Amino acid sequence: MSDTPDVPNVTDAPDVPEAVVTPGELTRRTVRRTDFVSCNQAFIDCRTPGSDRKENYAMIGPGVSQAAGQHVNLRLPHGYNIGAAAMPHGITNNLHLHYTAEVFVCTEGEYLLRWGADGTEGELLLKAGDIASIPTWIFRGFTNTGPDDGWLFTVLGMDHTGGIIWGPSVLREAEGHGLYLSAENELIDTVAGDPLPPVSERVSPMTQEQIDRLRHYSPEEMRRRIAAADDLVWSEHPFLDSTLPGGGVRLSCVIGYGMTEDPHQEPRIFNPHGHNAAWLRADPGQGVSYHRQHETQTLIVKDGEWEVTLNRTDPVSVRLGPRDMLSVPQDAWRTLRNVGDTRGDLLAVSSGDGRVRLEWDEEVAKSAADAGLGIDHNGYIAPYALLPRSARRW
Repeated sequence: MSDTPDVPNVTDAPDVPEAVVTPGELTRRTVRRTDFVSCNQAFIDCRTPGSDRKENYAMIGPGVSQAAGQHVNLRLPHGYNIGAAAMPHGITNNLHLHYTAEVFVCTEGEYLLRWGADGTEGELLLKAGDIASIPTWIFRGFTNTGPDDGWLFTVLGMDHTGGIIWGPSVLREAEGHGLYLSAENELIDTVAGDPLPPVSERVSPMTQEQIDRLRHYSPEEMRRRIAAADDLVWSEHPFLDSTLPGGGVRLSCVIGYGMTEDPHQEPRIFNPHGHNAAWLRADPGQGVSYHRQHETQTLIVKDGEWEVTLNRTDPVSVRLGPRDMLSVPQDAWRTLRNVGDTRGDLLAVSSGDGRVRLEWDEEVAKSAADAGLGIDHNGYIAPYALLPRSARRW
């Protein structure tokens, strides 16, 4: 047997090197709203009336864009892709299906979501603060029913999504505008002079027999996959530092258990996505103390102004406002703080389907122990005095 104390979830983990983020790397991983670059020819419906004014963005990974010229802010593999769709009032993203998870995060305006091969199986309205997880292998589309500044982030499962399959009517209408898809799922624009490959090298519409085999979802089933802003369940003590100075954020698990250390907290959506997602909410001055995790993480600000500091030695910091995002590398120490004047919300997306086990800075763990709290062997907050002696260091 080893003589090393069995101490869960604190520092002194020599087998996990500390990731140090340089100022240049911090800049590279910071994607501000002003850095987003739209592509209006990302998909085959880009000339279809009613869908021709979409703005498509790819911030982390290329997503499912079918345009060779799609701008991607950060191509580093994260285990997921993050993009966005913005469109004026009344503009529609046509029916298509995905091979991997697609999660809609509405931060501004409202969108009408519909699904089914012809879009008539059901529809639900997404408002600011709502998150919807759309099942794989069903057709879905959405229309901006709110103001022109509606904003819909998308989180897609896996590094390689496989692309998408368009509804048969979408492909047929696109042909009338000179647009086709190659067998590699790349856009072919005959109007711009692209040669048209033979039929065997082009994507053909799904047959009715193939469509009939797809699963159907009722509005009630789909509603269970929506974490509406008004229905969120918040933990007041999700982390070891929740009662300590510098802590205090609340957390709502949306997809997967993720990073919560509250043993009583459950997510709204359970099934594997390849990533998990949770809202963090903080009043001015509140945040999360020094910690790190092995999974990649992306922070997306919805409201307020947040400061993120990386590294315990030679720290580097960045301030983020609405729609700004930061990619935090694996095993990098970090703190988060609401430095604005009002309550702020941000979305934390982490890679993987399992729980995210946080490692706390030793000073944080000691302060928590002084306050009577520790982390048990299951990774959850527990009374420090009731932990086994091997897990009590102070």
